[in-house]
Amino acid sequence: MSERAPRTARIERATSESSIDLSVDLDGTGRSDIETTVPFFDHMLTAFAKHSLTDITVRASGDTHVDVHHTVEDTGIALGQAIRQALGDKGGIARYGDALVPLDEALAQAVVDISGRPYLVHEGEPAGFEYHLIGGHFTGSMVRHFFEAITFAAGLTVHVTLVRGRDPHHIAEAEFKAFARAFRAAKALDPLIVGVPSTKGSL
Repeated sequence: MSERAPRTARIERATSESSIDLSVDLDGTGRSDIETTVPFFDHMLTAFAKHSLTDITVRASGDTHVDVHHTVEDTGIALGQAIRQALGDKGGIARYGDALVPLDEALAQAVVDISGRPYLVHEGEPAGFEYHLIGGHFTGSMVRHFFEAITFAAGLTVHVTLVRGRDPHHIAEAEFKAFARAFRAAKALDPLIVGVPSTKGSL
């Protein structure tokens, strides 16, 4: 039996609004080296790496003097592109993953299908969450923007639901961790699966 190719990728993305240099190893241990100039976003990406068992290195900069929007969104796009590339033909993956993750009073659920068909359902955040500044820079609306960016760039079907929560930091972190755990299960290699887990023969 031939050895499986490493599930790694590197993406460099540069626009007039941001510059991203990002690499991933889907079969890592959750190590991360992340600098986006947006501290709370660094915290969320570190949590995603740790709980998805994906090694991630990110160097990102952008027009954060205007808003963090472009840097967060473009990093999400680059991460999604890297994930899609690293997955290769998706042979042998579990494909589906789900997780229910608490953080104190907050509880979030995520379901991931590495389907090749981008679709995001994201609901349950309390009214006004999108306007709340977390860490002085990161608005609550950036959580959804990140999920939209990574979902569409990676070709994932993702459902993220906040079951309950009050503290904005806890809400965001529970959602990122739930997504990470669901993705961890979906990307996992299953020795019982032969080929691509789809009746169509491709994902």
